Amino acid sequence: MIFCGIFDGHGPWGHIVSKRVKKSVPASLLCNWQKALSLTSLPHQLDTEFNSTFHHFDIWKQSYLKTYADVDLELKHHPGIDAFRSGTTALSIIKQGEHLVIANVGDSRAVLATTSDDGKLVPLQLTVDFKPNIPEEAERILQCNGRVFCLRDEPGVYRVWTPNGDTPGLALSRAIGDHCVKEFGLISVPDVTQRNIINNDQFVILATDGVWDVISNEAAVEIVSSTEDREKSAKKLVQCAMRAWKYKKRGIAMDDISAICLFFHPKLSQQVNFVKASTPAKMAKL
Repeated sequence: MIFCGIFDGHGPWGHIVSKRVKKSVPASLLCNWQKALSLTSLPHQLDTEFNSTFHHFDIWKQSYLKTYADVDLELKHHPGIDAFRSGTTALSIIKQGEHLVIANVGDSRAVLATTSDDGKLVPLQLTVDFKPNIPEEAERILQCNGRVFCLRDEPGVYRVWTPNGDTPGLALSRAIGDHCVKEFGLISVPDVTQRNIINNDQFVILATDGVWDVISNEAAVEIVSSTEDREKSAKKLVQCAMRAWKYKKRGIAMDDISAICLFFHPKLSQQVNFVKASTPAKMAKL
């Protein structure tokens, strides 16, 4: 079993919040999964490969939901961490045999590289970038009396605001922390999905929005696949994103740029690659 996670903090305490979540999620998730597994058994009538897979995915999903809720609540009441106007994304995957479980809160992104029928390596985005202008997300926020709009000097960048204030201006619709807008539609509920890994699936990339703001899914897959040494593939992606940021967003402070690559088939060996960019990277493994 392999766990990969990437946690991108924001706000005054974002770096502290992300480190805390990075530390808490793996152990809490494993504990909740073991508890759920011990309390359930696969009914005889469901003892088929399809139903067994769905059954085990449901255990993982419920474990993820409880874990993210517990971690978010722990942050709210933590005496030494101010998560009122600070928070973090939380994108993580579990690879258990040939099963992949993906859980996402925020706008970090997971992209799978798979080989098409004509032999080309193509990207498949596994997660949704949870921005406030997604119709379903915006509807929830508005129903909770939150506000969603762009600032004049940031056209196209939708943010979440409190009903009668000018805070926090959060460019996410889901996050762990940020408790100042939890009652106004921001949630920490992860979107949990699964995929059965097939022979055509080559690797998965987890990266913060600082990468995806300047590197397309297609380009990221090309960068990673063309790096001869797998151990350097995530670092190469980060370096390319940093160069692209300086070129495309000249004069704008560079966002956190972090990436993880998980390969499915042995070349050297199956491994998780970690990279620390010029700004603090938030990553964990189990």
